[in-house]
Amino acid sequence: MLRSGDEDSLRTEAPQEPDGTWWRASRTPEGPATLQITDRSAPVAGRQITAAAWGPGAAWALEQLPALLGGDDEPEAFQPRHRVVAAAHRKHGGLRLARTGLVMESLVPSVLEQRITSGSAHYAWRRLLNRYGEKPPGPAPEGMRTPPSAATWRTVPSWEWHRAGVDRSRAAAILRICPYASRLEEAASMELPEAMARLQLIPGIGPWTAAETLQRALGAPDALTLGDLHLPVQIGYALVGARNGTDEQMLQLLEPYAGQRYRAARLILLGGRLPKRRAHRAPHSRIAHL
Repeated sequence: MLRSGDEDSLRTEAPQEPDGTWWRASRTPEGPATLQITDRSAPVAGRQITAAAWGPGAAWALEQLPALLGGDDEPEAFQPRHRVVAAAHRKHGGLRLARTGLVMESLVPSVLEQRITSGSAHYAWRRLLNRYGEKPPGPAPEGMRTPPSAATWRTVPSWEWHRAGVDRSRAAAILRICPYASRLEEAASMELPEAMARLQLIPGIGPWTAAETLQRALGAPDALTLGDLHLPVQIGYALVGARNGTDEQMLQLLEPYAGQRYRAARLILLGGRLPKRRAHRAPHSRIAHL
């Protein structure tokens, strides 16, 4: 859920190891941190999770660990109202929404995903992260990177955005958020409406980008994505068989889940009753050669 594409597992997260160990690199308010989480849960022994952290942000990362693992989430508050949702809820009833408590590390990748294919956005994120991210502290697996600071993002020259396939409007949006990074990070401790409003004060950050960011930073169960090409079609098809769903129809269908609309949407997607996807927002093409 927290990754920016499968290959991001070689950057800010590492794939789960055979012994149940998972690695994560982040830039906390206290500085970079590497987090190692090992899940040795077993049917007889029950849930057994251990963690270790390195770097200036180690204490912060460990303090936030329960929220990162969904400990702040309240899935029991969810009540299915449709047969499709009820079936998905029975199968995935243990779904918990993670809360990173970090805004910038989700906001920048969300801006990169605006109006283009996921593949193009993930390529841009990997390239920029590899070039401008830092080696994480401690014994992090090879290839992992700590996301750049706001100050570092501001140093990225125009040709590097171009080589990463990032057009001027998205690069400009990222550069606009950097001077206000600390104020934007405050959104991680706000209620969802206030957090959405805070992020959208920056030109180039609309409802789609704000929701995608706060789903991760806040673990907000009602942070439904609006303005997406695919989601309203998927929700409409799954719930009522409609093939030309709109945001307005999606909001109406998910009204019974007010306060839990993002969770409902995730369960619907996990349920698998989805139409064939529309054409992508933009062709999967690279602009670096232009």
